Amino acid sequence: MADPSTVLARTIRKEAARLGFAAIGFSSPIPQPLAMQRYNAMLAEHRHGEMVYLENRLDERAMPSMLLPDLKTIISAAISYNYPLDTITGGPVISTYALIDDYHTVVREKLQQLLNFLNTLFGEDLNATITVDSSPILEKNWAEHSGIGKTGKNTLLIIPSAGTYIFLGELLINKEITDNKHPLPNLCGSCTKCLESCPTGALIEPSKLDATRCISYLTIELKREFTPEESTLIGNHLFGCDHCQQVCPHNHQTTIPPNHSFTPHQNLLNLTPETILSLTKSTFRTLFQGTPIYRTGLKRLKRNARAVTKNQNKR
Repeated sequence: MADPSTVLARTIRKEAARLGFAAIGFSSPIPQPLAMQRYNAMLAEHRHGEMVYLENRLDERAMPSMLLPDLKTIISAAISYNYPLDTITGGPVISTYALIDDYHTVVREKLQQLLNFLNTLFGEDLNATITVDSSPILEKNWAEHSGIGKTGKNTLLIIPSAGTYIFLGELLINKEITDNKHPLPNLCGSCTKCLESCPTGALIEPSKLDATRCISYLTIELKREFTPEESTLIGNHLFGCDHCQQVCPHNHQTTIPPNHSFTPHQNLLNLTPETILSLTKSTFRTLFQGTPIYRTGLKRLKRNARAVTKNQNKR
C-alpha cells in the first residue's frame, strides 16, 4: 500500500507541473547551521558588496518558522525561463531574465494558484506565506534540502533537465508534507567552465562569488555611480550577465521546456546604449514596465549605458 504522504506529494507535484513549474520539493523547517555558516562567512568577507539588506533579519534566515507561525513544510518551486535569444553576437548585453515579464509577479501568481489547489486538497484555507526573492529565506539551501536541485560552482542552483535558467519561489505552510526525495549529489563533477568564463574573476573559487566584481551586481544592485575600475569591468553589459550560465553544460541538455509566461519581449532585443541614453521617464516606462529592468530604474540603466559607450570607444 502506498504511503499516504508520498501520494500527497505526488499529487501536489503533478499539479505544479500542470501550472508550469519545472520542479517542486518539500522540506521540514529544521535548523541549517552549515548554510548559515556559509552565509555569515560571505558577510564577514564583505563579498555582498553594498547590499546591506543581506545583513538584516539573520534570525529569520536561520529560523524560517519566524516567518510563519506553526510552519510545518517549506515547498520549494522552480520555474524555467531558458528561452533562446536572437541577439547580435558581440553587441551590448542584457541578461535573459531581464527581457521577460518580471518573475516576482509571475512566480507569485503561480504559487498562489498552487496554494489555492492545496486549500482545496486539504479542505481548508491553510496558514501560508508566499515568498519570491523578497523574504529572508535561504532559497537555494531549501531547494537543495528538498532534493530538486544542487548549487553549482557558479553559485546558481542546477535543476536536472532544466539547468540554471530558473526562478525560485517558496510556499511556507502549516501542514506537514513528507517526500522520499534525497538531496542530490554534486552535479558539476570536474567541470570548471563557469569559473574560466567569468570575465571579471568574480567566481573566486568553486561556489564562492565576490559580488563586488560580478557584472550582475554592478549593473543591477549597485546604486551609486561606478568607480573607473567598475566602469571598465562591466564591458558591454547594459544589464546583468549570463556568462556562467551560457557555458554551463546543464543548460545545453535540458528536456524541461521554459514556461510560456517568460517569452522574451522582442522589442527589448538588441537595444543600444544610444537608445537607452535617449530615453525619457515616459519612454522608459513604456519600454520596460513589467520587466525586471523597470524595478532598477532609468538612472542606473543610463549609468550602465554611459559605461558601455565608453568601453566601446576604447576598442
